[in-house]
Amino acid sequence: MTTAAPQHQPRILSGMQPTSDSLHLGNYIGALRNWVGLQDDFDTFYFVADLHALTVPTDPELITRRTRITAAQFIAGGVDPAGSAIFAQSHVAQHPELMWVLACQTAFGEASRMTQFKDKTAKGQNANVGLFTYPILMAADILMYDAEKVPVGDDQRQHLEITRDLAVRFNQRFGETLTVPDAHILKESARIMDLTDPTSKMSGSTSPDKGLVLLSDEPARITKKLKSAVTDADGEIRYDVEGKPGVSNLLVIHSALSGTPVAELEAHFAGQGYGALKGEVAEVVVETVGPFKARMDELLDDPAELDTILAKGAERAAEVAAATMDRVRDAVGLLRPAR
Repeated sequence: MTTAAPQHQPRILSGMQPTSDSLHLGNYIGALRNWVGLQDDFDTFYFVADLHALTVPTDPELITRRTRITAAQFIAGGVDPAGSAIFAQSHVAQHPELMWVLACQTAFGEASRMTQFKDKTAKGQNANVGLFTYPILMAADILMYDAEKVPVGDDQRQHLEITRDLAVRFNQRFGETLTVPDAHILKESARIMDLTDPTSKMSGSTSPDKGLVLLSDEPARITKKLKSAVTDADGEIRYDVEGKPGVSNLLVIHSALSGTPVAELEAHFAGQGYGALKGEVAEVVVETVGPFKARMDELLDDPAELDTILAKGAERAAEVAAATMDRVRDAVGLLRPAR
């Protein structure tokens, strides 16, 4: 009897910064659920981007706590540590090492054109060198793991451009060493908006507390926020992003979590008021967040076990990272240490 050869699974990588005490509903619907769905078809690596979080002043105890919270929420959201590598970025020492090699292949003018630095400094963020070189560390994160795909929304394609450019440039100069990644476009990911300003995306850094549904919120708090969500004076429940952004946002949240198409929801709520819509959306969200929060709290109540999961993920990630850096060092001519 002939045993079939194992099929190659393309590797995929993504991460989130531990910049708040909880991920929010937009993170869950727009990213985390998609990560979970990718686990069957890809060799998945998901990391907490704690090094990236250092570009803003952060209390040391806060970043430690938030790193654990973010990792716990990955798992509570359905990322399986038995199949996916879940790790903290800083636990794999090769990240900043590859970033330095790539920085030496990056022109100053090229780095200066990156919108991340321009946008954040324009909003008053401290213009430190770490923020300036942030896209190069991001490129190192991706290229380190030979990621063939990187899950991004259609509006985030540009975030991969410098990564691809640096990989192509490196390979042209030093020989085929780095995998040039493609975007894995998340075509069906819903865009969740701020509850107080439904023309702006729900954001952990810019939305007020009333505009955010945190995955750590208690049911009563979730219900209160959703029942206070901004709608309009029209009174009709229909999907119209430009004319009725608040109502449309509530319909999208319901549809994303319940699986009911928006058109069916419009028919379901025909003749009903906004109170009925808000109440039902609150019920759907609470049904989703309740089990999530219970699992998150269970993980956070046992930090030693959570740290063990991160250590195992980092060990798996480090095996790949070490092989990549061996190739990179050989390519650029760095002398390997005697062993």
